[in-house]
Amino acid sequence: MNIHNILVAGSYEKEFQELLPAKTPQSFRFKRADDITEEDLSWADAYVGFKPCRGFRLADLKWVHSFNAGVNNYLEIEGWKEQEILLTRTICSFGQRISEYCLSYVLRDLQDHYYFEGKQREKKWAPKTPQMMKDQTIVIYGTGEIGQEAAKVFSSFGSTVYGISQSGKPKEYFEKVAKTSSASTLAAQADWIISTLPLTKETSKLFNRAFFSHLNGAAFINVGRGHTVDEEALIEALNSKKVRYAVLDVLETEPLPETSELWGRDDIIITPHISAVTELKEAISCFWDTLKRIENNDALPNRVDFLKGY
Repeated sequence: MNIHNILVAGSYEKEFQELLPAKTPQSFRFKRADDITEEDLSWADAYVGFKPCRGFRLADLKWVHSFNAGVNNYLEIEGWKEQEILLTRTICSFGQRISEYCLSYVLRDLQDHYYFEGKQREKKWAPKTPQMMKDQTIVIYGTGEIGQEAAKVFSSFGSTVYGISQSGKPKEYFEKVAKTSSASTLAAQADWIISTLPLTKETSKLFNRAFFSHLNGAAFINVGRGHTVDEEALIEALNSKKVRYAVLDVLETEPLPETSELWGRDDIIITPHISAVTELKEAISCFWDTLKRIENNDALPNRVDFLKGY
């Protein structure tokens, strides 16, 4: 595939100049998303950005590259397969970032940070024996790059780590991987459920009343996509102690409205979608690597499979 004219949605010309070679065979245009015109879109055969700009269309494009790992806002546009347009996404340190995020909240819980902080405020000496990672069973939904990195981290502490995926195909660092359709037995054994799942037709509201009914007091961490969780069902599961507590970095509605019941609960921790923030430097490096692979007809590990939705 020959790429000639690349339209970048965002005022990133300085950052691109710092990271890319002084001369490239491609021509670039850098425009704020709101300033992109019909003429810009007609000129471009490649589009790069965090999301589609206003008036975005697939006509004339050969390649679209998302600065995000998720591509749901691009896949909402019809015509990808019919027009044979390449869609790629950013992959960089998301696995490490998300793994560290999850690990921090697991350790916070096992080491009783909240309990000891409270006792310190009360000026009370109240010993309590922390739990250990080696005694924990972690069930990770999603066994791709991010899930595997999380499994690597938790297994290094001696935790029992199981994976859940559509295929059930064995993956490194997982003691066992089960298909989503037969995951209830493993889920019932979990001390921790961690979701790294993308949003697809198959994963939408996957974590519903039926799912939570199989749990036995597990903690639930969602670093995948908010719409994979039925939040009403999660609240019911917390009330019934099927779920012990939840850490939610992604939610059905973002930003989360002040009126949401989720805010006021002591058994829920909410963070504003920060477990895998895309750093512009990493995003540009991934873009450049992808462009070189396209030019050399090399395999693209970040190519989006339209059937899978990621």
